[in-house]
Formats: sequence, C-alpha cells, structure tokens
Amino acid sequence: MNRSKGSIEAELSKAITQWEKDFLGRGSLSVKSDLLRDMIIVNLRGVLTPAEYVVSESKEGMYSIKRMRTELVESGVDDLKNIVNSITGQEVISFHTDISTKSGERVMVFKLGSNYEKIFL
Repeated sequence: MNRSKGSIEAELSKAITQWEKDFLGRGSLSVKSDLLRDMIIVNLRGVLTPAEYVVSESKEGMYSIKRMRTELVESGVDDLKNIVNSITGQEVISFHTDISTKSGERVMVFKLGSNYEKIFL
C-alpha cells in the first residue's frame, strides 16, 4: 500500500496526540506534522494550562515552566522516537523541542537518518 505524504503526516499527528494523552495526561488543542527533507516538524498548539500561563508571567516562572515541560517530554522521548519509526520506517537520529510560554505552542523536530521526503517527490 502506497501512503501519501499527507496521510503519514496525519498519522504522526494522531499518534503524537495519543502519546500526549497517555503519557502527559492531556493532549494539546491541535497538532500539525510536516515532513521536510530529513526532518519531521511537529507544531502542537494549546499545550499550557491556564495556571501555567499565570506562573509564566514572571521570568523565573517562565524558565520553570519551560524546564519542567521539557523534562516531561524528554522523559518520553524513546516512545516518541518509536512512534516516528513505526509510522515512517525511519530511524530518528536526534530530537529537539522547545515551548513558548507566550503562545502556548510546542515545536518538536525529529531529525531522520535520511531524506525521507524524497520518496514522495
């Protein structure tokens, strides 16, 4: 079965949303995954709770929220890499993430071992 780039991106978004619910206890409001060359870029909107927005109003609170949220995601990074591998068949070489305490968005970047996008071109 030949899957399209869009269907793989949608499958990744759905699986990462489910991972969030299972591992973190709640999912983001929306998830969009994009395959670009040897990267999968995932944009998660609505990640922070109302309380986290209040805490992040101070610089110390902002750093605390960013650090805690990063530690939570990093502690489940093996699961995330396995999700990407099971959907794409590609090895994840590295993982990068950051969260904005202003917009409540998280960005995840999975760096793959090869240019996976070229199989769709």
